[in-house]
Amino acid sequence: MGYILDLREKVGHEPLISTGAAGLVYNASAQLLFVHRSDTHLWGLPSGSKEIGESLADTASREVLEETGVRAVNLTFKTILSGPSMQFSYPNGDQIDAVIAVYQAFTQDNQLVPQAGETDRVAFFDLDQLPKQITGFSHQILEATELV
Repeated sequence: MGYILDLREKVGHEPLISTGAAGLVYNASAQLLFVHRSDTHLWGLPSGSKEIGESLADTASREVLEETGVRAVNLTFKTILSGPSMQFSYPNGDQIDAVIAVYQAFTQDNQLVPQAGETDRVAFFDLDQLPKQITGFSHQILEATELV
């Protein structure tokens, strides 16, 4: 079980400050990697919460691998997002106030493997044809990095 899930057992659905990382992962064709989330049924950038003792870059790398099956390399810090616009309530009622570090990375991997229970599809998209229905966090990341 992860750090945030352990906290959830103690605080229920109350808001938590959640520190995490997201990956802007590009393939050799300069397409951007997205996951389709099983809980919200929206497309999003691979991302997730930091674990105890883990660097934010390691969080980004781990989450990309867990959610997509690809290895991200050459991670470069791009920006950090926080504030009122980074608050979110999950469909199960859990609330977070997110602090998200965004990293750009690359992959040579072509085999995409969704993470059972969390993502049901994984795909690369051309930058001029990104999915329309994306998570609020992903939209903010794309705006902050000037990709939309």
